[in-house]
Amino acid sequence: MFERLVKAVAVTGLGMAACIGGATAGSIKWDMPNEYQATSIHGEGDQWFSKFLKDTTVGEIEIVHHFGGALGYKSAQQLDAVGDGAVPIADSYVGAFGGIDPIFLLPSLPFLAKTTREAKTLFEAARPHFERVFASHNQILLYASPWPPSGIWGKKAVNSIGELKNLKIRTYDRNGTITLKAAGAAAVKLSWADVIPLLSTGGIQAVLTSAEGGVNAKFWEHLSHFTEINYAMPLSMVHMNKDVFDGLPDNLKKAVKASADAANDRNWREVITRRRLNYKTLEKNGVTVVTRVPVEYLTALGDAGREALDDWYEKMGGDGEAIVAEYRKRLESS
Repeated sequence: MFERLVKAVAVTGLGMAACIGGATAGSIKWDMPNEYQATSIHGEGDQWFSKFLKDTTVGEIEIVHHFGGALGYKSAQQLDAVGDGAVPIADSYVGAFGGIDPIFLLPSLPFLAKTTREAKTLFEAARPHFERVFASHNQILLYASPWPPSGIWGKKAVNSIGELKNLKIRTYDRNGTITLKAAGAAAVKLSWADVIPLLSTGGIQAVLTSAEGGVNAKFWEHLSHFTEINYAMPLSMVHMNKDVFDGLPDNLKKAVKASADAANDRNWREVITRRRLNYKTLEKNGVTVVTRVPVEYLTALGDAGREALDDWYEKMGGDGEAIVAEYRKRLESS
């Protein structure tokens, strides 16, 4: 069925391109930064999206990718960069925007959405809220790029509250910092670009991230264990400058939207099998994957995460309760 969709959109794109009178192939080029590697699930998703869009528009729109922070932007800077028009489009880890609006911390709330089904349902319930905030920053939300579930990378298994005590661990946003500090760790929020340098110098001893993140950064050169705790499935999102989008002819707007919808569907399917593939890569490189942890440990982490949940609810006001209520309603009915 999906293959038929790709063909249908591509055929539609031929018609779109034919209506542009005078346009030449590749006449529109967009630089697209992403702090993460080209081989990451997000990098691969971006390349899939750009190829789909190029095929759909018969080469009328081309995207030039800049992975690994090559343009000098970290995720936290990309909301302003896109809104101001410094770049037309970007793929950003949205937890880095948590200081701008608390809605961006929703996907990484501890243990709220631990499976792909739950994470996708949460995103769909909250999408109108994300779209409104992007719109207030002169942007449109194109699609989501989910991370596999977060665990803890360390030099040994981190499978008890005792192992967490005073552990110098990197977190990716405010939620993780609050939660792991409450659990006794010496937690510090760091952007992805700063992780390897601090691992190399001993500035941190552990990392809260997915197996995916560790595979792409070759964490086995510094750390030997990955402990699965299914902490959360955070999101990166692809967002675009609204002025650039509004300046497109209607047929190209439709092509961008159709390509984004197809990429969104593709990414949620891809993440389902990604963990299994990542674990195989880790085992091949000598990493011990710890998949069984004591129930009391997960319970203690959940209790520690309550502070992050309460902090988020306070910042969101009634909107936060409404979003979570809608999320739970959708889960029950699906």
